[in-house]
Amino acid sequence: MLPLADTFQRKFYYLRLSITDVCNFRCTYCLPDGYKPNKERSAFLSVDEISRVAQAFGELGTSKIRLTGGEPSMRRDFTEIITAIHDQPAIKQIAMTTNGYRLAKEAANWRMAGLTSVNVSLDSLDARQFQQITGQNKFQEVMAGIDACFDAGFPTVKINVVLMKHLTQQLPTFLAWIKYRSIQLRFIELMETGEGSHYFNQHHLSGEQIRGQLLAMGWQRRASEPEAGPAQIFSHPDYQGEIGLIMPYDKHFCESCNRLRVSAIGQLHLCLFGENGITLRDLLQSDTQQTALQERIRISLIEKKQTHFLHQGMTGLARNLSYIGG
Repeated sequence: MLPLADTFQRKFYYLRLSITDVCNFRCTYCLPDGYKPNKERSAFLSVDEISRVAQAFGELGTSKIRLTGGEPSMRRDFTEIITAIHDQPAIKQIAMTTNGYRLAKEAANWRMAGLTSVNVSLDSLDARQFQQITGQNKFQEVMAGIDACFDAGFPTVKINVVLMKHLTQQLPTFLAWIKYRSIQLRFIELMETGEGSHYFNQHHLSGEQIRGQLLAMGWQRRASEPEAGPAQIFSHPDYQGEIGLIMPYDKHFCESCNRLRVSAIGQLHLCLFGENGITLRDLLQSDTQQTALQERIRISLIEKKQTHFLHQGMTGLARNLSYIGG
């Protein structure tokens, strides 16, 4: 079967699958007031439903699934979810994005279940500032979790850092941290969401500034893999680690889009900042529905737009970054 493609000839090998929008952190740029349950929303996808999503996308050419949230490890059946996706032969990479609070205890178990890579959100290497940003005094636990990932056999760990104005002062500290460690440090431009416009206007910093500094210090951009996300990757001969820049406000950002999203309640989102979700859940109730499910996914791609229109201030359904998996 031909891989999923849209009307702009972009092919989609990568699915970001949210399994919960619950999070135990209160990050200033995402959930500053903490998670608030929505009693009107449906229950989150079951393990069987998640398995059928993975099968459908795998048979349509998807080779990588990233488990997101909220905080995906808030699910008590998280290890079972990894196993269910690992059982799908077409899925070669199973990644997760996490705040890291359970990594120290569970990294080895998740690795054995089939997890292939880990992204940890870590917006500061200063414990006090970490607590100010996240609302949690868990800096040491997160750092121990990163060590546990290496002990469990993950060849590298990716660290997600939301790019904000204060970061320019911490760049030397971050660079020193990755000099002798196989860490890919990923600076992600702060994105405007429906609930975060004021915060965005106060703190947004263009990735162009960091890119200019890196190039001046001898960092060089390298090619990315087809299944990789949108990061521009930079390496340096004196550093074991790498730098990734994710710049959604770059004018060429959407040209290489290779990822789709499914929310924790079974809505297909063609873009993080799209206006509408496409219901899949009614076709996730039986293994006999796979053909219809795949046809709905394929037809839905006709609606995918060429760009996200962030430059025009259009934030779509994304009230905050935990809503459909960031």
